[in-house]
Amino acid sequence: MPVKSHPSFKLTTPSDLEIVITRAFDAPRELVFDCWTLPEHVRQWWGCRTAQMDVCEVDLRPGGAYRYTLRMPDGSECGFRGVYKEIMRPERLIHSFIYDPFPQAPAEITVTFAERDGITTVTERTLHLSKESRDGHLNSGMDVGAAESLDRLAEHLDTLTC
Repeated sequence: MPVKSHPSFKLTTPSDLEIVITRAFDAPRELVFDCWTLPEHVRQWWGCRTAQMDVCEVDLRPGGAYRYTLRMPDGSECGFRGVYKEIMRPERLIHSFIYDPFPQAPAEITVTFAERDGITTVTERTLHLSKESRDGHLNSGMDVGAAESLDRLAEHLDTLTC
């Protein structure tokens, strides 16, 4: 069932532990996958517009880690990190997800990339360990941040496909 509505993506909670975001992009899935995983692209779109990405480290291999740190307008930092479990370029990516202020509430994210007629649909499924963690994530304003990030990704893809 839909939880939040936004013109550019669909957000649902198919179970008490999951958040699923689906968004289509007018670009081939190989390019979308690269923009999702390579630091030179991630720096261009990940996070809200008002934040500056200070750290974007990606070791894209099973067992490799990633770390993103955003500096907010008030000077505070928001850190995100995880470890890649599975990489099937350009179809699927599975990794852990930890938001630094809540290391006791890790999640697992599975991202799939499906292309049809040049349109790539990305589905990001976040699996939490508890309903409380899932609800905390949902109530954090993540829908607004996700919408802004995914809009920025669409804009970045437009610069690469023109």
